[in-house]
Amino acid sequence: MHPRVSEVTERVRERSRGSRQAYLQQMREAGEQPRGRRGLSCGNMAHGMAACSAADKDRLRMIDEVNVGIVTAYNDMLSAHQPYERFPGLLRDALRAFGATGQVAGGVPAMCDGVTQGEPGMELSLHSRDVIAMGTAVALSHNMFDAALCLGVCDKIVPGLLMGALRFGHLPVVFVPAGPMPSGLPNSEKAAVRQRFAEGKATREELLDAESQSYHAPGTCTFYGTANTNQMLLEAMGLQLPGSSFVNPDTSLRDALTVYAAEQSARLARRREGRLASIVDERAIVNALVMLLATGGSTNLTLHLVAIAQCAGIIIDWDDMASLSEVVPTLARIYPNGKADINQFQAAGGTAWLFRHLLDAQLLHADVDTILGRGLDHYTREPSLDEKGRVAWRDGPIQSLDDSILREPAAPFSVDGGLRLVQGSLGRGVIKTSAVSPEHWRVEAACRVFDDQNAFVEAFKAGELERDLIAVLRFQGPAANGMPELHKLTPYLGVLQDRGFRVALVTDGRMSGASGKVPAVIHLYPEAARGGPLAYLKDGDLLKLDAKNGSLILADASVLNGREPAQPSQPIKRGMGRELFGFMRNALSVAEQGASSFTQSLAEADDVDTAR
Repeated sequence: MHPRVSEVTERVRERSRGSRQAYLQQMREAGEQPRGRRGLSCGNMAHGMAACSAADKDRLRMIDEVNVGIVTAYNDMLSAHQPYERFPGLLRDALRAFGATGQVAGGVPAMCDGVTQGEPGMELSLHSRDVIAMGTAVALSHNMFDAALCLGVCDKIVPGLLMGALRFGHLPVVFVPAGPMPSGLPNSEKAAVRQRFAEGKATREELLDAESQSYHAPGTCTFYGTANTNQMLLEAMGLQLPGSSFVNPDTSLRDALTVYAAEQSARLARRREGRLASIVDERAIVNALVMLLATGGSTNLTLHLVAIAQCAGIIIDWDDMASLSEVVPTLARIYPNGKADINQFQAAGGTAWLFRHLLDAQLLHADVDTILGRGLDHYTREPSLDEKGRVAWRDGPIQSLDDSILREPAAPFSVDGGLRLVQGSLGRGVIKTSAVSPEHWRVEAACRVFDDQNAFVEAFKAGELERDLIAVLRFQGPAANGMPELHKLTPYLGVLQDRGFRVALVTDGRMSGASGKVPAVIHLYPEAARGGPLAYLKDGDLLKLDAKNGSLILADASVLNGREPAQPSQPIKRGMGRELFGFMRNALSVAEQGASSFTQSLAEADDVDTAR
């Protein structure tokens, strides 16, 4: 192994020793209980199979047969999840043919961040991750199941499903993707129309036409945002079939992969192998971090991976990510880090090529458990169809088929992973530099402070921002309003940068997984709503950002002397259901702890288990 990868893994293992031990003990105790429905009373069983067919009831009565729970995030408003409409039937038929049964154990919400960007609903987005985790737990709590299949793709959905499933880590759990939509209008052309609209140079009709040509069919959006990063990392953790992430929906290969996933879940359950708790260990989490860095993935995963790891008793932090980023080269260029979309990435070599070269560079732990058995080398292969229409795996390409998209570690796009920890007198945050040209990494300018993203847009339209500028958007953290994404600001910031101004964004909120060319220090904490330094800033304060060295400071800290902290202009969030989530805003941990509702309760549970 690369010495830095070994060092970080060992550091995580030592830091997590007590909590991981407590988690594994809890999973062992769960595994020692009667498996699946075997401990249920006759009344419990009757309820659990009342709506099943006669044939399925006969199988369910056979206690040694496998029953698989399906947790689905289907809705037909979210393009990435629309293909899931027919998956339950496909999965049940596959399981029946395999001599097993399957039931939809429950559905979880799946909101589209693309629909809610800049809208009040975005303030529920991060909360939805934890709601999905709880929904997954509710679904699997029926204790009818020997294994689980999780159907989810997008931003908060995959992390939420995995967080919930990890509390049932005594079971095998297989994730089932739906795939990306075919390529439409190139993402860079769509972004150009957005900027033209921000400048008043394109009509709303032109903008809608461009957006509709880009987002045009069932499947995941084709840029490399949080959804596609989720898929990449599920493979890196060994939880999704190799090469299955980026096969288009409603194709023969996609259906064959879905059938195989169902069969594999039942196969693992019969063998009493592939427990989720055994697969998701410190090495799997580090593998996910390495893949995040090597591909220039979504900054949202700097939150989600922390929260996921916590649910497995593993403690990681931004120092671990920054340490790995120093040695993990950037091997992929996918929009917004390049011009290619996810389909072009897959055609150039895809996940199989990436796994091969990261393993050869000893940047990934190879000797790990996966849903296909021992060894990450399974993931250097790619799926195809045999003469009977079933999945057959073949060796992936050794050479990149397009070196503008994929490059070997010896000649990377960048020698580092393009993710940096930023700290200084304004707190701790992260910055993604992989899509930012190096000449924009350093910005020194007077700040303009906003408490609301719409106020920023109005100031832009009024011509008030035509200068070197560090825009500070505060009261956007977990406790303030649920930490919404601020992707709405991207076109306006891009316009200012293109006009020759040196600009940056500093916020205690989030940017989209598609954040791009403008430097943005995000997830900053202590957040303003909890009295962090951002609450004391005023227009005109001089800030210095140095992304290369990971520093963000107030040039003259003495200007804060005697200042009172600002208060949020909208202390109570009402409308669009936001008032229902006040208890979660109060419970969320800081960004570096995953902005999770569960951090404290998991820590308390670990303390109890350790005491035993």
